[in-house]
Amino acid sequence: MRLDDLDPSSNVNDHGRSGGGGFGGFGGGGGGGLISLLFGILPLLMGRKMGCGTIAILGLVGYFVLSSGALNFGGAGVGSDPTAQSAGNGDGVACDTQEELFACRVLKSTENTWGQLFAAAGQQYPPTTLNFYGGNVQSRCGAAQSAAGPFYCPSDNGVYLDTSFFQQMQQQLGGGGDFAYAYVIAHEVGHHVQTITGISEKVRNLQARSSQAEGNALQVRMELQADCYAGFWAGQNKGRLEAGDIEEGMRAANAIGDDTLIRNAGQRPVESMFTHGTSEQRMAALQRGLQSSNPAQCNYFQGIL
Repeated sequence: MRLDDLDPSSNVNDHGRSGGGGFGGFGGGGGGGLISLLFGILPLLMGRKMGCGTIAILGLVGYFVLSSGALNFGGAGVGSDPTAQSAGNGDGVACDTQEELFACRVLKSTENTWGQLFAAAGQQYPPTTLNFYGGNVQSRCGAAQSAAGPFYCPSDNGVYLDTSFFQQMQQQLGGGGDFAYAYVIAHEVGHHVQTITGISEKVRNLQARSSQAEGNALQVRMELQADCYAGFWAGQNKGRLEAGDIEEGMRAANAIGDDTLIRNAGQRPVESMFTHGTSEQRMAALQRGLQSSNPAQCNYFQGIL
């Protein structure tokens, strides 16, 4: 994806690297990767403050994954992936590594796309803030560890990212590539759009009156809409896409489907537990956005909200 002509967004913070490294203390034998995958399954639902139901979901999925004892990740390299050539140095200066600079440019592109859309409707787009961190971080949604993966916090309108997640996508999920990484960021920005347009609040209010299974189904719709919004952003920037980019995005969407992740953990997928959608649903949502000329076509709540 060609972004080199874009200045990096100024709506960024770097919280530096705090010691500990998240759940790395679980030690060798693939344990650290196992925990990373567990929390990568649900890109930090707890950061979105869904309440006690979310904690129950995390605990149940954690039990399934950890009890399987089936995950053991090797040390596959990231090859020639241009965004994975340097590790974040955690010096507290944003956009100063290759991965961070790429993410800052992706954010700038999303600001341009959504800013133009809001302006066309006579509104001003309030951008999200991209927060880089390593190890752990304290957001207004609470404490988070880097093993949990990228997340959006509606309480401070912030996207939180440890760029080492890009390497995890490549090494552990087989979903690497620059467009795949951009898709991750654009997905979290999609959650920001849901927040500032009031969709998130309506869904949370409805979840509070729902059973766990119903709440999960609503969360699936939230995630699929965010995928669709990411696809819409990409579709509005087709001139920046390069050969193979769409395929990278589809591989990433396929790799992070609930059914695929749970099946790869040696468990039988149970639809009522899904919180992000199946691989097929996530790929379809991304494709739906790519083919949409209006984000209103990403309405996954027709007749519900």
